[in-house]
Amino acid sequence: MATRRDSDGERKVHGMRIRSTAVVTSLLAAMALAGPSAAAADSRAPLGTALRSCQEQARVEVFRKGGVPLLDWRENLEFDGRGTLWVSHVAKHRVEGYAPDGTLRTTVPVTGAGGIRRGPDGMMYVNFGVNPLTPHGGIMRFDPSAAHPTPRKVVDGISGVNGLAIDSAGNFYLSRELSTGILKIRPDGTRDEAWTRAADIFGTNGLDIIGDQLYASVLTDLTSRVVRIPLDDPGRHTTVARLSPNPLRGKLLDDMTHFRGDLVVAGFGSGELIRVDPATGNSCVLVKGLHMPSSVRVAQGFGGHDPRHHLFVVEASGRIVKVTVA
Repeated sequence: MATRRDSDGERKVHGMRIRSTAVVTSLLAAMALAGPSAAAADSRAPLGTALRSCQEQARVEVFRKGGVPLLDWRENLEFDGRGTLWVSHVAKHRVEGYAPDGTLRTTVPVTGAGGIRRGPDGMMYVNFGVNPLTPHGGIMRFDPSAAHPTPRKVVDGISGVNGLAIDSAGNFYLSRELSTGILKIRPDGTRDEAWTRAADIFGTNGLDIIGDQLYASVLTDLTSRVVRIPLDDPGRHTTVARLSPNPLRGKLLDDMTHFRGDLVVAGFGSGELIRVDPATGNSCVLVKGLHMPSSVRVAQGFGGHDPRHHLFVVEASGRIVKVTVA
């Protein structure tokens, strides 16, 4: 796909001019309001020179071709550990199940499908109604082993949800691009309002849990901030790293995963996968040249794909790509 970036931050794809954000007007407004204050929130976080390339070599292969950029937007992905890759297609309002050879096995209808994760019960959970401006979002569940998976609502009536994480006890954590506070919802569907108030970070997007820590990317922070939130004490959240030394070139951070002890974060605006050491905040660019990557996950139980070496990425271009790390 021929893609180049103009000086005004837009992309031209096959002669079409498009913005590389989900809901451009609302996000730019949020960044204008939240960026300066967020950048000043923790001056101790690393903010150095331009990110270097990682030492490991990474090879990118197209697993599934995309269609018309944005109209073929694939938003998120997750492996069920049983040989299927599940991909949320926000534009087509469905979740797609792929075999290790790239064959589309099945689809599950989900309106505005967003963050998708496997729960501790083996079920797949996916956010629906993903749009910063819609008041009618929530979470659906389906059985990935069923011949014809049927989605069922488990949480409803949430506004502006995006990313999703699930802890070992079955608690849900949902990011919101245009709101303050990461939502925590208990397994019975009730909201933990105190936890959410304590996790008072504006504009979170990608979420990932490592041990007893929740990590979040902050989409609306012009310095491209990554934050750590202790699950048992969310008020003690801290900034791990700032990945944009130049705030005028924010990376528009999206989803993330953990890989070889580090975080790997998708830079939607920069077209990068960025590797971050959660202990030190040190970072490097693992992959460049992607087309609006929105989510990245490590291959788990997916044929011959090795979780020690293989990452999968979905893009707003519609592509699914495999990244092999030496």
